[in-house]
Amino acid sequence: MKKKDIVDLIKAHYSNNDNEFRAISNRIASEFSAMGDTELAAYITAQMTSVDTIVPQSVKYDTKYLTEVKLDNSSLPLPPAIAEDLKGIINAIHHRVGIGRFLFEGAPGTGKTESAKQIARLLNRVLLAVDFNKVIDSKLGQTAKNIASVFSEINHMPNLSRVIILFDEIDSLALDRLDDRDVREMGRATSSVLKELDNVNPEAVIIATTNLYGRLDRAFRRRFDAVINFDRYTRKDLIDAAETILNEDLSKFPEAGRDVKLFRKILQTSEEIPNPGELKNIIKVSLAFSDPQNPYDYLGRFYKDLHDTQTLELTELRSEGFTIREISILTDIPKSTVSRELQG
Repeated sequence: MKKKDIVDLIKAHYSNNDNEFRAISNRIASEFSAMGDTELAAYITAQMTSVDTIVPQSVKYDTKYLTEVKLDNSSLPLPPAIAEDLKGIINAIHHRVGIGRFLFEGAPGTGKTESAKQIARLLNRVLLAVDFNKVIDSKLGQTAKNIASVFSEINHMPNLSRVIILFDEIDSLALDRLDDRDVREMGRATSSVLKELDNVNPEAVIIATTNLYGRLDRAFRRRFDAVINFDRYTRKDLIDAAETILNEDLSKFPEAGRDVKLFRKILQTSEEIPNPGELKNIIKVSLAFSDPQNPYDYLGRFYKDLHDTQTLELTELRSEGFTIREISILTDIPKSTVSRELQG
């Protein structure tokens, strides 16, 4: 960002030149995007939303079937390809180009729900999740009626342009109607969802997530403007994500030591690296249950959990390429003892 942009921005503000102010702001956002800071660029773009769409503080969005989701500023490590797709979604929603229905598909723990939260936060929108426990009913035909009520709440919602609707794990409503394993009642539910999506208020922004994309009704898939695949993590992406999660969690455990090189080495020796959602839990538990007197105890716990073992064998660790110093840290055994045991 150039000094001239700052000066021009201030001048536009004090001269009440709204068009110039927006033009400069968008130019600054583009510059940050080109430098790779897409989150800041998206945030600047989101702030350019018209003043008349700001949500009054008195508006309450919780309804019978919709519940407001709490948003936070926690980091969301995503592969570049997925991050670019989310940036496209943010731009599409902000510019109101008639694209407002998105389906996030992928394995559990890949960041689908968290991405919906981040999109809402960056766009300064309220995120409302559909409560399927209230929607799905054992009574014949009642689920379809409840679905109609959900969309009625959406269509008549005040300040709909400041809201994002989340259908988390929508496969519970939209499994393939031709699937023999599916009950007839859920087939009616799927048909009801299709009908309501066709008639939903065009201002509504809807994000749905699914772990069972292959079993979703094909007609249902076609109702979405874009399908984002979250199963695009390489091993490097997962290791980088784990490091980001660790760095964030270490700030909450000041007594814990920091050895990122060893942490990454533990991940590299694992045959299979879990998705970020599971990694987040493993790292948090390793830190929470570690010995406060041993700053690196969490690394040994992390290794055990990741490799699904109860013990740390010195010869096994050595064969995996760990140095004597690293083995000493993981096992909490003095280096001299580790060296002597391995030689013996």
